[in-house]
Amino acid sequence: MSGPFSFTAENQALAERIIAKYPAGRQASAVIPLLDLAQRQNGGWLSKEAMDFVGQTLDMASIRVYEVASFYTMFNLKPVGRHFVQVCTTTPCWLQGSDDVVSACKKSLGIGLGETTADQQFTLIEVECLGACVNAPMVQIGDDYYEDLTAESMAAILEDLKAGRTPKVGPQTSRKTSEPLPGLTTLQTVGQD
Repeated sequence: MSGPFSFTAENQALAERIIAKYPAGRQASAVIPLLDLAQRQNGGWLSKEAMDFVGQTLDMASIRVYEVASFYTMFNLKPVGRHFVQVCTTTPCWLQGSDDVVSACKKSLGIGLGETTADQQFTLIEVECLGACVNAPMVQIGDDYYEDLTAESMAAILEDLKAGRTPKVGPQTSRKTSEPLPGLTTLQTVGQD
């Protein structure tokens, strides 16, 4: 939504707790967590009004808030779909098949990179490293990571989201967290010499 912005009562209380963590005179240091809070309240993006509100809350010039919001890729400066699909295409993911994952997303959603579906449910973008390279290829949707993807598993995740189901997060294989695919190969027993 665009237009006047202020925190809900719950978010205002949370913002006050966040600001209180910083020393007197250093409240501007809370700009990133407050921008994140504003973005979450504003449907996944930061309007000019939301950024201005954060600046007023922290007694910061609006331009300083805009500089932070435009520098960090975690902030969206235009509306995004309900499901914000971020496909990592950095080298480890690319080597493991991120091109196939991107293609599956485009086919399933009927949109290209940087686009949003007509129903505003999905936005698809390409991003740099999401930090789970050992489990490549991967995507981030909202706050969740989906790892060890194939074109088929990516399409299944998107179909679950379209149907209102909650897909399994994390590795989409039998892998547990980031251990080797065949399973543990060392440190399998405790206390043996």
